[in-house]
Amino acid sequence: MKKCFFLFLLLFCVFPLITNAAPLVRDREFYEQTGNVIWDFKNMNKKVISITFDDGPDPIYTPEILDLLAQYNAKATFFVSGNKAEEHPDILKRIAKEGHEIGNHTYNHIYNASISEKTLSAELDSTNNLIEKVTGYRPVLYRPVGGLYNDSIINTAVKKDYLVIMWSWHQDPMDWSNPGSKKIVNHVISNVRPGDIVLLHDSGGDRTQTISALKSILEHLKKHQYTVVTVSDLIVHSEDIPSILFDF
Repeated sequence: MKKCFFLFLLLFCVFPLITNAAPLVRDREFYEQTGNVIWDFKNMNKKVISITFDDGPDPIYTPEILDLLAQYNAKATFFVSGNKAEEHPDILKRIAKEGHEIGNHTYNHIYNASISEKTLSAELDSTNNLIEKVTGYRPVLYRPVGGLYNDSIINTAVKKDYLVIMWSWHQDPMDWSNPGSKKIVNHVISNVRPGDIVLLHDSGGDRTQTISALKSILEHLKKHQYTVVTVSDLIVHSEDIPSILFDF
């Protein structure tokens, strides 16, 4: 009788706790060694970096950013949210037409490290289907919302043939918090090095400071002979080229 009671406790009390446990989070080095996740390239021997924009497109700020990028002959990668892209397909078309790269940032921008594989898969599919319908291009790069990552998020992305792109830990000026354009500029240029992936935002609030900072950042990079390229081009300039990019 006692054995049966113990088994009951195990099945109905302990087992649910195990199955509902939070997804495993490993350190950055583990994920980098798999080749499935990229933060940056520390040993880049060319003066190239990538500037990325999350959460757009935005009808006000994204066009201004595109104007600046064109002025400085720079190419960027835009990790778009599907719901925003659906609202502004004309801007999505412009991003692609002007030679910038489009990545997947989910459809509804769900900030949840415990997002289920089913929900994340649906979010990724909805966004990619939309991007392909509007531009004819189907992204293979994915950036998790908020930079949240764990085995479940990474494995879900890999199963769907995505390369997960994060950003350089020293290149997040937190522009979303509007710290002031000077702080954004100083953060980026004081830390810049070849192979960096810079995180900025073109939506999600007032991005006036980001745009002001971007002009100064691009001016500094030009003066110091840096070339600003898409994430995929940055990867091509590196020594390690993930096999997924051979499908381009």
